[in-house]
Amino acid sequence: MTQTEQNRAENNIAGRRVEAFIRNDQFNFIKNQAKILVHGKATSNDREVVNVLRHLAQEKVSALFPSVTEEQASLLGQLTDIADQAHADAYLEQLEQYLLPFKQVSPAGLKKLFPKAKKLKGPKLESLDFKRTSYLGWIESSNLMYLVTEQDGQLQGIHGSFTRSSKQGICSICNRHSEVGMFIAKTKGSTQDHFIKRGNYICQDSEVCNENIDTLDRLNEFVWRLKK
Repeated sequence: MTQTEQNRAENNIAGRRVEAFIRNDQFNFIKNQAKILVHGKATSNDREVVNVLRHLAQEKVSALFPSVTEEQASLLGQLTDIADQAHADAYLEQLEQYLLPFKQVSPAGLKKLFPKAKKLKGPKLESLDFKRTSYLGWIESSNLMYLVTEQDGQLQGIHGSFTRSSKQGICSICNRHSEVGMFIAKTKGSTQDHFIKRGNYICQDSEVCNENIDTLDRLNEFVWRLKK
């Protein structure tokens, strides 16, 4: 796609109202596919190979959005036109205006999610980019971690102990190699005084995790296992 063609396509989209429809994890998935296309274009002169990569990228991204408008489909379709890193950066920047923000929460709302935490400080909400957020996570009192996720339009809070690891590992939420720690939460067992501890390794820095997460499946499974 030439610069003129790209501008024309962008103007056509801009001329029609396109509602936000891309979650943070979906945006990260698209970003990863764009990276694959740029690398494939740079390392292969075989047009057939590049076309296969484009087809696979479009197929995978389309599967994330089974129901989209014509305008949204057109916007997503521009992924296959990516030819180099500059083009990829411009495309991703264009997509950012269509990101769905994480459900807004206030300090008072956080206290309702964690009523037993009397001295809850919470994250610096004003500094967070909610459009680039799939979940909230922060550490207080050096070894106490709080997580806020969204399920069926409702926020839910989970807290537990967090022990930093001295080695890098795979995060069970974003599935990337990073600085991790063991998060362990307690849930009530079969009797009143019986508790069950469950946990796994997750990123120490939730902002890094949110930049890497490309599906909500692992996050939802992580939360489900903690609460079952």
